[in-house]
Amino acid sequence: MSHGPRSGLAAVSSALLAMSRQLEVRDVLKTIVASARELLDAQYAALGVPDDHGGFAQFVVDGVSDAQWKAIGPLPRQHGILAAMLHEARPERLGDVRKDPRFEGWPAAHPEMSDFLGLPIRDGDEVIGALFLANKLRPVGGNPPHPPCPKPEGSCGFTEEDEELLSILAQHAAIALTNARLYERSRELTIAEERSRLAHELHDAVSQKLFSLRLTAQAAAALVDRDPARAKGELHQVAALAAEAVDELRAAVVELRPAALDEDGLITTLRTQTQVLDRAHDARVTFASSGFRALPAAQEEALLRVAQEALHNALRHSGAEHVDVTVDRRGGGAVLRVTDDGSGFDPHAVRRAGRHLGLVSMRDRASGVGGTLTVESAPGKGTTIEMEVPGG
Repeated sequence: MSHGPRSGLAAVSSALLAMSRQLEVRDVLKTIVASARELLDAQYAALGVPDDHGGFAQFVVDGVSDAQWKAIGPLPRQHGILAAMLHEARPERLGDVRKDPRFEGWPAAHPEMSDFLGLPIRDGDEVIGALFLANKLRPVGGNPPHPPCPKPEGSCGFTEEDEELLSILAQHAAIALTNARLYERSRELTIAEERSRLAHELHDAVSQKLFSLRLTAQAAAALVDRDPARAKGELHQVAALAAEAVDELRAAVVELRPAALDEDGLITTLRTQTQVLDRAHDARVTFASSGFRALPAAQEEALLRVAQEALHNALRHSGAEHVDVTVDRRGGGAVLRVTDDGSGFDPHAVRRAGRHLGLVSMRDRASGVGGTLTVESAPGKGTTIEMEVPGG
């Protein structure tokens, strides 16, 4: 096998190891596509996961810029060559995809493609995806893009050897993708259990508050004629209990709110949540970001959860007037910082007293994705929670 500097068994091993390191489905798809394109010296690579409605649930490309991808428009449907790979479950190796009778054209902004190699990704008898490459490049030194391989009219730049290599990659891609799906289903079950726990706690906490509120209101009504002063005190208690119930509801809404990371990404999700909290609380809550680049899904989720916990603490316990959230690029990774001007606390005293304010769970989330968490606070000095994660 000769595929440039990253050729042979070492290149295959590197690609398989890269796939095995990922747990999130989206990350697995990106790794498969990038590995296939690099391994077989192709200009373009893509992988589609079909849905049950003639389209694709997910479609990942490599070799196409973000601007090109936006200009191309909606995801492709299951037609033409893609349909053949998905429904007939056989490899396709073509000298010029545009001359194939099944070719049905592409959008105006779509890059030009000629020679084509595609394979179905199968899990047993089920086709779970389609992996394909286009425009074989000349394996020469230097950085891509290389010029296309010279080939006789009607022949394909991709060889039988390429097809065999991609077949090996597709088999392992099926394993990696299946494992990632199992991981996500397991995590979904964990999230469902956590949401059920939170709903139960919400029910208990708010029910108790409302029960107390009802009794206190009844006492105030009974006292209003014969002891107005005591009735006034009971009404103040009603107001306090109502405020506590509202706080419980606000906290639960934040924790139960689904994080739209897959659709919107970390920055948009955090910006939206801080805007909601700014409207819901008396404190001013702001968000800013600079130079952030997308990270693996597990790291983005950890950053989001730590931000939510830190915001919860600041808004519920600190009495802060201002809470600032920032996410900035640091090296190949990112740093999250949540700062408030509230009452602050002594972290050592909190630890000695057996109270944690969510710090243990925040540290666990940070370390779970290879990151670090630091806490700076002192009585009367506010609090800063900082979490740093490395690049993916």
